[in-house]
Amino acid sequence: MRTLTEQLTQYAAYHRDRRNIATHFVGIPMIVLALAVLLSRPAFAWGAAPFVASPAWVLFGAATLYYLVLDIPLGVMMALVSVACVALGQWLAAQSTLTWLASGIGLFVVGWVFQFVGHVAYEHRKPAFVDDVIGLLIGPLFVLAEALFGFGWRPTLREAIESRVGATRINADRAAVHR
Repeated sequence: MRTLTEQLTQYAAYHRDRRNIATHFVGIPMIVLALAVLLSRPAFAWGAAPFVASPAWVLFGAATLYYLVLDIPLGVMMALVSVACVALGQWLAAQSTLTWLASGIGLFVVGWVFQFVGHVAYEHRKPAFVDDVIGLLIGPLFVLAEALFGFGWRPTLREAIESRVGATRINADRAAVHR
């Protein structure tokens, strides 16, 4: 299994333009929340357990275990994000069918639009998951790590990634070619 640094580096190689990363800060959370919403039906109560089980909990639980294997501190932060997403997803899933589907499908579609606009308009490169499907799982981790890097979190990890794929940039040189 690849390490956290290897996973983030591989994903970062497809995301060096800051504008593309900015679209991911919008699109990926929308997609993640959409999955939580859409997969929160059906929900099953297990006896006297204080929570209900749903496909969303299974997906987010499995993803969190993977994140924890990669890195405990980042995995714990992703666990908190996951709990918040599934809680909101459960709330939306408990609304009318129209509200549930409109919010879930709407978030999903608009989130992917942001993703593809970022790659087509700014990065000029296909999304990472096209070459490695694990990119679908690493995307949310990448967004969280990038946000934390902005606050000075784990500079050695950021430096290790950038030493392999370069610093983020605004692709002025590519923009001039496409005019």
